[in-house]
Amino acid sequence: MKRALVCGAGGFIGGHLVTRLKNEGYWVRGVDIKEHEYKKTDADEFMVLDLRSETNVRRAMTTTNVNETFDEVYQLAADMGGAGYIFTGDHDADVMHNSAMINLNVAKVCSEYEKMPKVFYSSSACMYPEHNQMDPDNPNCAEDSAYPANPDSEYGWEKLFSERLYLSYHRNYGLPVRIARFHNIFGPLGSWDNGKEKAPAAICRKVAEASEGGEVEIWGDGEQTRSFLYVDECLEGVRRLMESECIEPVNIGSDEMVTINQLVDIACEVGDKTVIKNHIEGPQGVRGRNSDNTFIEQSIGWKPSTKLIDGIHETYVWIESKVKEMSNV
Repeated sequence: MKRALVCGAGGFIGGHLVTRLKNEGYWVRGVDIKEHEYKKTDADEFMVLDLRSETNVRRAMTTTNVNETFDEVYQLAADMGGAGYIFTGDHDADVMHNSAMINLNVAKVCSEYEKMPKVFYSSSACMYPEHNQMDPDNPNCAEDSAYPANPDSEYGWEKLFSERLYLSYHRNYGLPVRIARFHNIFGPLGSWDNGKEKAPAAICRKVAEASEGGEVEIWGDGEQTRSFLYVDECLEGVRRLMESECIEPVNIGSDEMVTINQLVDIACEVGDKTVIKNHIEGPQGVRGRNSDNTFIEQSIGWKPSTKLIDGIHETYVWIESKVKEMSNV
């Protein structure tokens, strides 16, 4: 039985990943600074630890034999959130410090074992240059467009730094690493009302809360473009990447690009509701972003198949149930 450690198992993607690995027959330890807010973990063991501490990372990595560790480590732990958290600038120092400390510790400790674990690192499309994403209709997010570097946020800069960190440990110490640049992963069991929610969850919540013919606030003109990947597809991409020999960072995202206004329309279609879009000032990020899946399809033969509307349906139903729960409190 393979053993896996999931760092960030109390978060949205990490929680889903634990379940996926258990279904594949792994023995799984989850670790996070907090337990999962919306589900009981499926992990065989869950440790509440602050991974900014090297001592805690060593505790998380240690198995029954102190000289041995896990077969695979999935490093998803980070200080993160949606546009309302990342692009205001109010959290830049914490985002960079907290996430960098975690990655510095994980890379160092993993490299010290005689038999090193294979390490997955979840990077982000936010590391792509802002100047390549000014045209909402033609963003360039191919993997080889990352340099010259010019991320749109400190969150993106930290992600780029940590990519280079893990690749440096691969070159210098032989640490087996796999790196994915996630593009807007969404689905049930994620943040939806705490200020860290991303666009699909925020919009599903706003539509679910709105009355028929009511208003939904949209940051900006709503013509900024994005692609959104359903979480089950994300996990499939991660697992295929881990089983591959691909060392270079790859995009894991959907190439079904929509405007934010169109995303609202999709949520309304799923919720069978008509609303008025009220465009207001707010953090927006880049004007256009879309996953270029050319390289990952060539490298490991993967591409997503779930349509955006199908993923939004699953997400909307879950968020609508949470909205109803809150209204009955």
